[in-house]
Amino acid sequence: MEKIVIIPTYNERENISNILQAVFGLGQGFHVLVIDDSSPDGTADIVKELQAKFPDELFLEERKGKLGLGTAYIHGFKWAINKGYQFIFEMDADFSHNPKDLQRLYEACKTGGADVAIGSRYVKGGGTVNWPWDRIALSKGGSLYTRIITWMPVRDTTAGFVCYRKEVLEAINLDGIRFLGYAFQIEMKFASWKLGFKIKEVPIVFEDRKFGVSKMHKGIVKEGILGVLKLRWESIFKDYHSRIKNTEGEEAAA
Repeated sequence: MEKIVIIPTYNERENISNILQAVFGLGQGFHVLVIDDSSPDGTADIVKELQAKFPDELFLEERKGKLGLGTAYIHGFKWAINKGYQFIFEMDADFSHNPKDLQRLYEACKTGGADVAIGSRYVKGGGTVNWPWDRIALSKGGSLYTRIITWMPVRDTTAGFVCYRKEVLEAINLDGIRFLGYAFQIEMKFASWKLGFKIKEVPIVFEDRKFGVSKMHKGIVKEGILGVLKLRWESIFKDYHSRIKNTEGEEAAA
């Protein structure tokens, strides 16, 4: 039990079976945890059917109601840490992230010296396919804006294809992560960086979803814009480090 991929879902019936088969088809020992927020289209039922085929590799957590991307990942992080996984991944269900790149992210953390490996669209070798110009502009602009405000040395700050070493997630006070949507990915990277962990960007090609509906909306964008300003403000004028650092392990050791 070394590697687990966390996939949050809401109405991904058209994608979930194929993405799971693709991950397991790699033959690289990845386990998968699907966190489903009561999808009315029956996404969870498809996962349950596949659990018969992959009983020791596929896990499902069902939550009541649509509770947000950030809380889904935090739920998954805690679950994976509790189960003893050493490398914990984030990935979308819609094939915008190519499962074949999972191994490259893993190697960046396992042998490449990274604590956090980001599947990055905006480093040399990365890019996007079939993405509308307005989404590209929003994403690139958001990442540039974040770098300017926070000084964080990450080019793809909103990336959702990430591998964390367990030690990173254990060091972060996950209950102190405040953002749920667009800004969640930014704050996780910001917290990792502020706590001194090494972040490495691995080039990937991001492809827009073919099936289903994007979860992006104006409220998520607004959260990102205001959230970045808040992160910077707190890191300068408030003790952000003490809020985001998990001290439970240190207290127990003492």
